[in-house]
Amino acid sequence: MDARDAELKKELNATLQARRELGEEYESALVDSFLEKVDQRIDGAVERRVRRQLAEQQMVVARGSRAPKATDSWGERFGFGIVSLVLAIPLSAIGGGIAHLPGLMAAWAGIVGVNAFQAARANPGLFGGRRRKSAQDSEWEE
Repeated sequence: MDARDAELKKELNATLQARRELGEEYESALVDSFLEKVDQRIDGAVERRVRRQLAEQQMVVARGSRAPKATDSWGERFGFGIVSLVLAIPLSAIGGGIAHLPGLMAAWAGIVGVNAFQAARANPGLFGGRRRKSAQDSEWEE
């Protein structure tokens, strides 16, 4: 818990104490006041993050290099696989219930196709065999 969280917790406690003392007729005003403080805190955090990202982009441009390519992390790939398996259950039930075996096969063909597309997007050379050498590849790699 950092200092900002402690400060926000103090604000919440003060708002709750004021509600107890003032009664329910001031509840909406107190909640609005607290939410305004939370909103300001969120706006400040977003503004700091945007300024930092802009500064990073300006540094990349100033150095004359391209921005680093965003790559999928292991967690994103794992999450995609879990979500596709979870969604496979109702899709299999619907496809098998309506069109029996052909419907089940169509549902699983779609699931496999979506996962294959995701894998190919994350790893461009996955289904293409050997990739051609580019100017960036080292002469030592063969």
